[in-house]
Amino acid sequence: MENKAIARTLRLLSQLMELHNENPFKIKSVANAAFKIDKLPFPIKTKNLEEIGQVDGLGKSISAKVWELLQTGTMTELQEILANTPEGIVEMLGIKGIGPKKIAVIWKDLGIENIGELYYACNENRLIEAKGFGLKTQEEIKKVIEFQMAAHGKFLYAQTEPLVNKLHADLSLWLQGFPAEPLLGVAGDYRRCLEIIEEIELVLGAENLTEIEERITEFEALTFEAFSENVFMALSPFGLKIKLSLVEKKDFYLSWFKLTGNDAHVSEVLSLAGTGPFEDEYAIYQKAGLAFVAPELREGLDEIALAKNNQLPELIKYDDLKGSLHNHSTWSDGVHTLEEMALYCKDTLQLEYLGICDHSRSAFYANGLNEQRVYAQHQEIAALNARLSPFKIFKGIESDILNDGALDYSDDILKSFDFVVASVHSNLRMDEEKATARLIKAIENPYTTILGHPTGRLLLSRKGYPIDYAKVIDACAANKVVIEINANPLRLDLDWRWHRYALEKGVLLSINPDAHRTEGFHDTRFGLLIGRKGGLTAAQCLNAMSVQQITEYFANKK
Repeated sequence: MENKAIARTLRLLSQLMELHNENPFKIKSVANAAFKIDKLPFPIKTKNLEEIGQVDGLGKSISAKVWELLQTGTMTELQEILANTPEGIVEMLGIKGIGPKKIAVIWKDLGIENIGELYYACNENRLIEAKGFGLKTQEEIKKVIEFQMAAHGKFLYAQTEPLVNKLHADLSLWLQGFPAEPLLGVAGDYRRCLEIIEEIELVLGAENLTEIEERITEFEALTFEAFSENVFMALSPFGLKIKLSLVEKKDFYLSWFKLTGNDAHVSEVLSLAGTGPFEDEYAIYQKAGLAFVAPELREGLDEIALAKNNQLPELIKYDDLKGSLHNHSTWSDGVHTLEEMALYCKDTLQLEYLGICDHSRSAFYANGLNEQRVYAQHQEIAALNARLSPFKIFKGIESDILNDGALDYSDDILKSFDFVVASVHSNLRMDEEKATARLIKAIENPYTTILGHPTGRLLLSRKGYPIDYAKVIDACAANKVVIEINANPLRLDLDWRWHRYALEKGVLLSINPDAHRTEGFHDTRFGLLIGRKGGLTAAQCLNAMSVQQITEYFANKK
């Protein structure tokens, strides 16, 4: 084992000791030993135990640890402390800008146990209220985590959208210098609105391909390099791969189609439509005897059979949404006041209603509402409703689903709300049987209106707890409980792959931004895209109801 590896191990031990608030003198001696060993002019592995003990700054105790490490590859003390530390907390020690003391606050005070949860907390503005943190530290942590996520080559759809929009605009402007109006389109996983993106595919159709190939290096926004015949590759500043395929203009729509749908969809359609040329994508489906299939549906599931029978769903549009449910305010862990959230919905977004769902009493880390504060919030809502009418604020709560599946208020409190979003926020380490039973018990609670982010997943950072999707959805159908599509780009939960099953069972879905500030309402767009991908229509979406319809719906549910 090399000196640097030994030093890293000792440094980790000192950090963990500090994290667990052990003797500061002992911590300092271990940290100093790590520094000394890292700077030694000779490999310490060549020394025996006695010689290691004679190295300046090590001493008997540290030399014994180093000797054990050299002989066994580990240290008993390190293994013991690791056994008492969540794996995600150990990973946090690698984040630049936060040391063991801050991580202890994150872990012990905020209940955050991995980097994914930490990133989510940064987005919810939850860190700035914690001891030793501020807005600047929170933003620095968020940037470091985003950099780490990018290093794995996978990105959230929402992370890539600004780049794609700018790249498309810049390329379109650049192409104006060429004759015969070249055609440009975004294809691949991005066009199909998949939640995770590894590569952006662009298709460029032109009559003068040779000139474009020769001049592509003049494009200043990105550096494209030849990858294969008529294919160029580039890398965005944050590591996202960009693939540009050049095709003859007459073949543009066929190529765009091929590079958009998955293999099964493309193969089946072209077996019916032939090879073109086609004047647009609509002509491809028309030649195949099919209704046009929206790009987000082209996944090789049942969309072609539906297109044959002209039974494709009329996918929900942004303008269909009439209100926003599941949102937070300064009553719990939000950034903006209840009034500010309401006015933004009313005046800026032109919505008919807001559902406020601050955290419940068990969410101590998020300033959850006890019974007295629930009553006080309801008083404010009544006053605002009198002033803002016909706009309406619905009295909601995001009630924690406890370990046994119960909600964390008495029935007397639960019935005071217009609607209840039931969500799991704690004790996430469950097997499928336990998680499924926990959710179903909450679903069977007569006061549960919406099941919030059903699996608790955080994309690219935390897998959701395993559930039996069919059983959970069946329980929602039986109990007339709506399932949330949490629109936060890190969640997008319920997974779109289960939307159709839910819709077939008659379960309503609700596109909820889970906004903690006014800007968060705009995440609704990502939930809408994933809802469309799952085949959602306006008639099957709770918050596409008008204020009158949803008022009646909530009343009937109660």
